Amino acid sequence: MVGLAVRESKQTAGFGLAGDGSVAFHSGMKYAWLLWCGSLAAWAIDGDEVATRVAAIEPQVTAWRHHLHAHPELSDAEEQTAAYVAAHLQRLGMEVTTGVGGHGVVGVLRGGQPGPVVALRADMDGLPVTEQTGLPYASTVRTLYNGSEVGVMHACGHDAHMAILLGAAEVLAGLRDELPGTVKFIFQPAEEGAWPAETWGAKRMIAEGVLETPKVDAIFGLHVWSSLPSGVIAVRPGPVMASSDFLRITVTGEQTHAAAPWAGIDPITVSAQIILGVQTVASRQVRILGSPSIVSIGTIDGGDRNNIIPDQVVMTGTIRTFDPEVRAAYHEKVTRTAERIAEASGAKAEVYIGADTGYAATINDVALTERMMPVLQEAAGEGRLVTADLTTGSEDFSFFQEKVPGLFFFLGVTPPEMDPDTAPANHSPRFVVDDDALATGVRAMVGVAVDYLQGTE
Repeated sequence: MVGLAVRESKQTAGFGLAGDGSVAFHSGMKYAWLLWCGSLAAWAIDGDEVATRVAAIEPQVTAWRHHLHAHPELSDAEEQTAAYVAAHLQRLGMEVTTGVGGHGVVGVLRGGQPGPVVALRADMDGLPVTEQTGLPYASTVRTLYNGSEVGVMHACGHDAHMAILLGAAEVLAGLRDELPGTVKFIFQPAEEGAWPAETWGAKRMIAEGVLETPKVDAIFGLHVWSSLPSGVIAVRPGPVMASSDFLRITVTGEQTHAAAPWAGIDPITVSAQIILGVQTVASRQVRILGSPSIVSIGTIDGGDRNNIIPDQVVMTGTIRTFDPEVRAAYHEKVTRTAERIAEASGAKAEVYIGADTGYAATINDVALTERMMPVLQEAAGEGRLVTADLTTGSEDFSFFQEKVPGLFFFLGVTPPEMDPDTAPANHSPRFVVDDDALATGVRAMVGVAVDYLQGTE
């Protein structure tokens, strides 16, 4: 016999997976549904219970962040961070795997009922930045980076990402028996990159099977953001963050005395022409309507003396796009433009664009994003869910999204006493996180996981 009952809750609209594998719809903010078959019964997870559990662990989430903030480690060096995370997941009784993609940690929480597999991701690495916040838990860590001693800081908020995901793990572990499916917690190293390595971070974890056994059906991630007020969530369907490709142009001429430039081929003048020329890719050569793009030269190196025209100049830069077709067009047209300009002057340009070592565009699955809008609204509160702007920053969460449907959203962390328009940005030595925003992040990550599990056949 199959029966039906209801009880009040504050869940958003969605679907609950019954013990017999059927799906029941629960509408609006008022009800959770119960289905049972014989003696097997399963309540849909109650929104009030989730809120209570999140509130109970909020002080612990803050303590976790402060500890992680005070002990940052650089990309591919997250040994102690990984141990800290793994110990917590093991205490929660999860299946824990370490050493994935370097120092990556994966925890698997199997629910009490069959269902899909959802992944939640947080990145773990800090940056070579000397902290200037003056906080009591500010990082004093120093290490070697590229042969120089540098300070290390969680200047991009990865400490907050980890603390939020540890909080979500705590809440969801407490709901284990009610979960219809499996949650995979992915703590990822080296998001900030390890160029010129061919694989790192998300790419390396994927290559080592992080999305398999059990096979992930959807993945969610968030990023704390300085340009949003504390607790505000920003999201958009489709492209949200740009791809990022490393660009290097080597211009070879013929060395000569600077007093007689006609006796050689000046690679410095040719390089100047190339810098101007590649700007026409965006302005004249690629259709960018609705899809912004940028090519920027960040370094130029050539010559040793003021009165000698050198043989060679090396320039490096970055290409940022939001559309895979535009990205491919940029690669072809930047290469052609540089080579032809050099050729016209009798020089040679060798162009390297590191697509294999770059980041893909972060593109949110449209259907998944639209489905999770009510969940994110519930987590943020009335009027605190906004449309995210396109950002030309990049994220290797994009590599997960190339394999499975994914949603990546932003969480505002600028304290109320600061203006988000002028607050220190991510990657600044003065970047700060308002701890009050962490609970919103936990509610959001728990919410999207539960909604996906309950609403997927």
